[in-house]
Amino acid sequence: MADAAELTRTVDGATIPHPGVYTLDKAHSSVGFVVRHMMVSKVRGLFNDFEGTITVAEDPAQSGVEATVQIATVDTRDEQRDGHLKSADFFEVEKFPTMTFTSTKVVPDGGDDWKVQGDLTIHGVTRPVVLDVEFNGASGDPYGGKRIGFSATTEIDREDFGMTFNMALETGGVVVSKNVKIEIEAEAVLQV
Repeated sequence: MADAAELTRTVDGATIPHPGVYTLDKAHSSVGFVVRHMMVSKVRGLFNDFEGTITVAEDPAQSGVEATVQIATVDTRDEQRDGHLKSADFFEVEKFPTMTFTSTKVVPDGGDDWKVQGDLTIHGVTRPVVLDVEFNGASGDPYGGKRIGFSATTEIDREDFGMTFNMALETGGVVVSKNVKIEIEAEAVLQV
């Protein structure tokens, strides 16, 4: 089994994976979100079906990410809420079944942190976003595979993507916040 030192390199003081194409391991990755509910709590949800590719280039700035999420697999641990999220009030999954992200630029952000700029498409609307990405390390697995891990977050305004449904509360505020935090834990396996 390869150790981390064999799987990483140092470029301009940052530890990064060796070049190659890595695919997400869905069993060890997650794509989730956090949204404020009723102005008093935060509700978390996950998407249970997604795929993605991380291409690490010799020059890290030339690296890239592509990911597709199947929106119908949204899971907030409440069947009624999940059904509402799939409806025309929010994701409208029958018309817009996927959410996609395609990176456009990778910029070092100090240490093992990176800014990954890209185009996020939700509900048929594409907007630029910046993912704050942390490289968590690399490891060999018991089967001879080479794995890398990243954590990534960003925050979006769902109304920018045409999802404007809401209800006012008698006490002020709204049922669902406009701001949505996206949280990604990615473990990927070297393919090439």
